[in-house]
Amino acid sequence: MAVAGGSGCLAKAAAVLVLVLCMARWSAAGMGVNWGTQLSHPLPASTVVRLLKDNGFDRVKLFDAEDSILGALKGSGIQVMVGIPNDMLWDLAGSTKAAERWVTANVSKHVNDGVDISLVACEFFVFEIIGLFNSDFPLWRLVAVGNEPFLQTFNGTYLNTTFPAMQNIQAALMTAGLGSQVKVTVALNADVYQSASGKPSDGDFRADIHGLMLNIVQFLASSGAPFVANVYPFISLYADPNFPLDYAFFQGSTSPVVDGGVTYQNTFDANHDTLVAALRRNGFPNVTVVVGEVGWPTDGDANANPAYAQRFNQGLLDHVASGKGTPLTPGAPVDAYLFSLVDEDRKSIQPGNFERHWGIFFFDGKPKYQLSLRGNGGGMLVPARGVEYLQRRWCVLKPDADLGDQKVGDSVSYACGSADCTSLGYKTSCGGLDAKGNVSYAFNSYYQTEDQDDRACDFRGLATTTTVDPSTGTCRFIVGIAPTSTATRNVAARTAAVFFALLLAGVF
Repeated sequence: MAVAGGSGCLAKAAAVLVLVLCMARWSAAGMGVNWGTQLSHPLPASTVVRLLKDNGFDRVKLFDAEDSILGALKGSGIQVMVGIPNDMLWDLAGSTKAAERWVTANVSKHVNDGVDISLVACEFFVFEIIGLFNSDFPLWRLVAVGNEPFLQTFNGTYLNTTFPAMQNIQAALMTAGLGSQVKVTVALNADVYQSASGKPSDGDFRADIHGLMLNIVQFLASSGAPFVANVYPFISLYADPNFPLDYAFFQGSTSPVVDGGVTYQNTFDANHDTLVAALRRNGFPNVTVVVGEVGWPTDGDANANPAYAQRFNQGLLDHVASGKGTPLTPGAPVDAYLFSLVDEDRKSIQPGNFERHWGIFFFDGKPKYQLSLRGNGGGMLVPARGVEYLQRRWCVLKPDADLGDQKVGDSVSYACGSADCTSLGYKTSCGGLDAKGNVSYAFNSYYQTEDQDDRACDFRGLATTTTVDPSTGTCRFIVGIAPTSTATRNVAARTAAVFFALLLAGVF
């Protein structure tokens, strides 16, 4: 008995030690981060994985199951939430075989290869030893079926396919023997819940999808998966000119929301607790909330700048690190994924030009501003290592070019239609450029996108290259990332095709 009792104590002590180490690891890591890939010239996946590890991120959320990325994450120790794009929902909703094929190709394969798409290893180890699951630190590994599919701007396109797709993916995971390791959820925009009074305690799900939301939440509750919501205080500010600026941040507000005996000093807590109240109102008090996306852009709008982004993201990180939770969930850790890791110059700008500037890093992995990822002053951002650039050469408007020439306007329209010019505009990073500077910025953006191909800096004789950096003030004229050999061949072929087509059209 003494030996058995001693072994039991040792086992419990070992389990507690593992749990403490896991908790410390969670505290040090701070938050997860979204890794988007809508770039004309993405960094190599191995470089990004090293960037994640160098900065202490141990959780990442992906929007698609890309082989190269999941392969690079193999053995990294980084926990993965894999996304399924909305354009796949129809097929997955209508066919269990399609769901099984997707799971086999995108989950089973990579889990077997060592990609961490399952319950957190350290917590699972403790559970195995003493039957203890630490619900205060829920580190999920998930498949997110769809991304904000119930946005009202989608006009109901995915209302009938999202939930069936979730059910089929869950069944496919069970068939593959992964049902207890990988959970199924859906990343939802915060517009799926609301409060008629504006007070968080009156939160409920949107009336037009109320029944559907209850079915989904019941599904999440039954499987032990979290409710993933994307929360964007910046969008609240962008959409409403009367929205109080300080209420978007974490340093206290002159326009707080008073809800009974609770005073909300920031919109993040209020938004989070509106969802918590909606879950409780409908009988699901134990469903965990994960904030799938939260962040602040640095360009493309008057309120999108590095100073505000640093203020918001640092406030958020400090808030999470404090462990205070929110008024409705005091003391409960906030589980969130920063949006996003790097800028994406191929994202749709339908919501606004800021959409391409959410990264805490530029496209090349350089930090935009100082940020303590651990909160309260520790763990500043470090840049990506080993990034290879094109030559230090830029494309600009010739000094003697006539701005009144019709060719100038046509060329700028083409350049900005093919490359990213969202840093141009009122109160943006390049908003202070004069007319010639605007043209040069557009020309250079296109030139770098085309890997500095000589034909991409002609524009019917209006442009020339220079080795003198035209960047000025806050306006950064980029130098592109050197492509891989495969990318070089693809870009060369595309450039040649575009060049000859435009030559015929008279643009060049």
